[in-house]
Amino acid sequence: MNGFPFPCLEGVSLAEHTTIRLGGPSRFFAECRTLEEIRRCLLWARTQGLRVQVLGRGSNILFADAGFDGVVLKAALKDLSFQETGAWAEVQAGAGENLDMLVRLCVEKGLSGIECLSGIPGAVGAVPIQNVGAYGQEAAETIRTVKVLDLRTLEEAEFAGKECRFGYRQSRFKSDDLGRYVVTQVAFRLRKGGRPEVRHAELAASLASSGAADLKAVREAVLALRRKKSMVVDPADPESVSVGSFFMNPVLPRESFEGLERRWRSMGGEASVPAFIVPEGVKVAAAWLVERAGFEKGYRRGGVGISANHALALVNRGGTTRELLALARDIQAKVLDKFGVRLELEPAVVE
Repeated sequence: MNGFPFPCLEGVSLAEHTTIRLGGPSRFFAECRTLEEIRRCLLWARTQGLRVQVLGRGSNILFADAGFDGVVLKAALKDLSFQETGAWAEVQAGAGENLDMLVRLCVEKGLSGIECLSGIPGAVGAVPIQNVGAYGQEAAETIRTVKVLDLRTLEEAEFAGKECRFGYRQSRFKSDDLGRYVVTQVAFRLRKGGRPEVRHAELAASLASSGAADLKAVREAVLALRRKKSMVVDPADPESVSVGSFFMNPVLPRESFEGLERRWRSMGGEASVPAFIVPEGVKVAAAWLVERAGFEKGYRRGGVGISANHALALVNRGGTTRELLALARDIQAKVLDKFGVRLELEPAVVE
């Protein structure tokens, strides 16, 4: 314990706790495995006047080169239970559980609803914050409840899925209530023996070529597609040293999208801008915008660059957070100048 009322170390390299392997030391690093340890950590930080940054598995976060002059709190709560009721099963998972492990277990048990989230390198606690999604599936579709600890009162609270105000890569925890809660548990409502609903064209094509479309086949197809794009963390794949997609696909009002298409045609573009209709408007492929703004896959600048396998993944090639953010800002500026579209960052940037 080293004199702390909770498990805590000093001067821990944050690069070692993030998938992009960037970030300086954290003044204090607490890996809390119980609610009581989290409470003690938060109370201690409050008495010391220190900032607190919650960390999951480090897959969607970017720390400054100087590190973090406060407490990085890793919520490592582990518990997992399955309860069946009729045609449904409720799966409760602690915030520190590995998301891909959870998906694998659910697929093995024949529970459908999160199979397309296979291979996403994150903790369960991050799922409702980001409304994690991939290949036509979003966590919002299956999240029943989210348990949290209020950083202000240190009391527990619970939100029903509809109270989380989910949107595309968005939730109340990332907007109005940013920094207020620590997610401690997520409950999913999954269908027993359900067949997957394949809504993504690339995934559908992959399954068609294999001739199978059960839950296991969907998981294997998703993993294969993600590996092809270096979107599965793999120590043997230098292209996977990233936070995954660095930019979100912009969602435009229909009239704005029509303006984008006119702008593209005025540049001599022949094919349509790749996009699809969503309830909020028209979702445009950010990777297409990035590449046509002059940043092709494999682009390199100093110690950072763009993955050779996915235009939305900014990769650490021995560089710094400062270099990476400079590249990101340049990409944003070029896309805005050429297409009039503002790209929003997907990872949390902690400075």
